[in-house]
Amino acid sequence: MTTPDQTHPDLSRYHRQTLLQSVGEKGQRRLLASTVAIVGCGALGCASADLLARAGIGRLILVDRDTVEPTNLQRQTLYTEADAAEGLPKAAAAAARLQQVNSDIQIESRIADLTPATIGRVLEGSPDLVVDGTDNFLTRYLLNDYCVREGIPFIYGGAISTRGMAGAFLPGGPCLRCLWPQPPGAGGDTCDTVGVLGPGPAIVGGIQASEAIRILAGDRAPGPLVEFELRPLRFRRVDLAPAKDEACICCAKREFEFLDRSGAGEAALCGRDAIQLAAPLGAGVDLEALGKRLAPHGDFRVTRYLLRGELKGEPADAGGRIELTVFADGRTIVGGTTRPERARAIRDRYVGG
Repeated sequence: MTTPDQTHPDLSRYHRQTLLQSVGEKGQRRLLASTVAIVGCGALGCASADLLARAGIGRLILVDRDTVEPTNLQRQTLYTEADAAEGLPKAAAAAARLQQVNSDIQIESRIADLTPATIGRVLEGSPDLVVDGTDNFLTRYLLNDYCVREGIPFIYGGAISTRGMAGAFLPGGPCLRCLWPQPPGAGGDTCDTVGVLGPGPAIVGGIQASEAIRILAGDRAPGPLVEFELRPLRFRRVDLAPAKDEACICCAKREFEFLDRSGAGEAALCGRDAIQLAAPLGAGVDLEALGKRLAPHGDFRVTRYLLRGELKGEPADAGGRIELTVFADGRTIVGGTTRPERARAIRDRYVGG
């Protein structure tokens, strides 16, 4: 395990937790010496991060590429209306909130898109465990590859509509691809098409946090995959041990095709009519200078995290104006179009390639 600065921690705040035989003082000290990466600070990530911060995980790494919006507030419990109005990056807003909850632990926000090209840098710092808070299967399979390669427990979770599931994948046991060898194809349900009931991701995040605490406190026995439906209410427990596939391309053959992939560096953002463009190689963007340069072309607001505004001379595909968001690392979101080629042209024209 990694060792955050918890040489002489005050365990009194964790008294109710240390009373548990499954934790105890020894287990609590293990938690305080642990580093957990939570990838995705949406509804799942908010729930698990909140519980893990309160449980005394010594170091949390919060990873997310997006900003807080009003529609998030129905289920993403770490954010406020002020966060949405300011358009704060989720990772930064979550870190600020959790530091108020537990000032004794280390919390790092990493505002970044997790891709094969960035995962090594984004997860730098040797996490002892990774919690899945993502909203798409390609990123989950990328995390599965990474965790299998590095020998790190991976706590999977997903929630949509009124159903959800969660489970822990441990080194040596089955991995995500033993259960589902390939990610589902495009066209499936998403939160933007069928919705999501807030208690669903809260339950999933609770199970994920519980499994993370169990494993980090010293119990590395295989756990089940838990599935539930809230309407009508029912739960199902699936034993993961028999799912181990001795011919699995990932954990058996150790072929990490999702880590090894390369792409065009662009992604359509579900339900947003927006295209995300990966940060180009380089030293990042001077947001203040970019804001001054773009001032004649629209109304832009600059924070220490990002630049955001609308371009006067660029109509959106469905009416209105193109919205431009540029992060400090150069990652860019072009809102108002679903055409990658137009998004790239706008980025190159106003931001530079």
